[in-house]
Amino acid sequence: LLLAVVLPVIGGHATGRDLAWGAVCGVAGAFAIGMLYRGLAVGTMGIVSPLSAVLGASIPMVYGLAFRGERPGWLAYAGIAAALLAVVCVSVSERALEAHEPARGARAGLFPPGVREGLLAGVGFGVYFIALAQTRADAGMYPLLAARVTSIVLLLGGGIVFGGVRAVLVARPALTIVIGCGLLDMGANVLFVLAAHRGMLAIVAVLTSLYPAATVALAAIVLRERLGRIQWVGVTLALGGA
Repeated sequence: LLLAVVLPVIGGHATGRDLAWGAVCGVAGAFAIGMLYRGLAVGTMGIVSPLSAVLGASIPMVYGLAFRGERPGWLAYAGIAAALLAVVCVSVSERALEAHEPARGARAGLFPPGVREGLLAGVGFGVYFIALAQTRADAGMYPLLAARVTSIVLLLGGGIVFGGVRAVLVARPALTIVIGCGLLDMGANVLFVLAAHRGMLAIVAVLTSLYPAATVALAAIVLRERLGRIQWVGVTLALGGA
């Protein structure tokens, strides 16, 4: 709704192709979000978050280098490597990893819980970034509107099918937080579209994947959470990589 209000201000003219790519974004985004939260439900953030973020950055980075002819300088390559390593470091905590050590006598699976979902979420985010970058700059934010409408329909439909109507209702005390999250989320998506049309996808996608560093830093500042040494290394690498 907020995006629809600002569309006339931003302007643009979308073709059917732009809207189709936007719909692809919506499908990929809904799938990625579903897998991410499923992974967090069965696994831990220390495993799921870095997998989804690094893969979500690596896939569009490889696409930009291989199919769009993007050639960052050597300093940019060093920054990309530092940024990807930063995502892993800030997302990992010893406590989270220890929480999923196999119990004695229990049969350990091939991967810890949440790995499969984290990998699938990363693929979904990667496809989302690539598809959104296929739209024309002249299309403005109309492809993003198509993406959001598609993902909302899929998520609402899936929520109702698997959890009933009550599963998609927002409790009144949480409404303010949800609206705030919507503002931040849509603002981030708008900025990504602008960045992808003006710069290299290989760099833009990696910078976008640094969101775990911001989350960890804010948790330390606002919530007074104590960071481990590995996480401090990750925050430093994130700043250096950017």
